[in-house]
Parts: sequence; C-alpha cells; structure tokens
Amino acid sequence: MKTISAKHTDIDRKWHILDAEGKTLGRVATEIAYKLMGKHKPLYTPNIDLGDFVIVVNAEKIVLTGNKETSKTYFSYSGYPGGDKFTSVEDMRERHPERIISFAVSGMLPKNKMRDRRLTRLKVYAGPDHPHTAQQPETLNFK
Repeated sequence: MKTISAKHTDIDRKWHILDAEGKTLGRVATEIAYKLMGKHKPLYTPNIDLGDFVIVVNAEKIVLTGNKETSKTYFSYSGYPGGDKFTSVEDMRERHPERIISFAVSGMLPKNKMRDRRLTRLKVYAGPDHPHTAQQPETLNFK
C-alpha cells in the first residue's frame, strides 16, 4: 500500500455555483471553504492547492441567526492612533453585501500562504446575475 501525494499536474479545477438566498451564513461559509481547499477530492494534500472555483449569487439575501444582524460588527484598523473603524452588518449589507460572505469564508480558511490564492477563486455577487456562464458551473447543494 502506498500513500499518494498530489502534484501540481493533478490539479483539475471545477466551477460550482451556490444560491445563498435564505441560507445561514456560517453553514454556507463552511461549505465554500471546504470546496476552496479541495477537501472534497480524494487526492487532497494539505500543501498543494487543489481547490475549485465557487460562485455565490444572491449574497444580499443571506440570513444571520440570533441578534447578529444588529450586534455583529466588523473591525478594521488604519495603523494610526484612533484609527479604529467598526462597521455593523446592517451597514455592510447596504454598501457591500458580498463582503459579508467573503469575510466569513476568509475566517474559515487556514491562516497560511495559500489563503489569498484560495480567496481569489471565490466569486461573490449581490444579485442573481454573474458573468461566469461560459465556465458551466455545477449547482452546489448541501443540507
């Protein structure tokens, strides 16, 4: 018996599309992170990036449970004294609804050098339309 380790020549990326309307943010983000890492493939190797492309549509209609809609905030810091900036989910949903999903998926990916490369394969759109029909994405269904 031999342990097979994937090589860069074994990479076969597919496209998946996910409709986020009415789905819970955390459950969607874990499934997306799973696909971006390539853990659903039998050749998964931690040091090789075998993940697929994921398209998310209707990001503005994602659901947050509990009172996160009013109490959850996103933090950014400019590097200067007093440069703290807090943004609520309500403001983020109005201005950039796609960032809600992007930040959630980013937090669920491993914190290593492959994180940014994996996030470039995540395409999030606020509405139902996307420009990736030529890639013939498969519908991503999960419970």
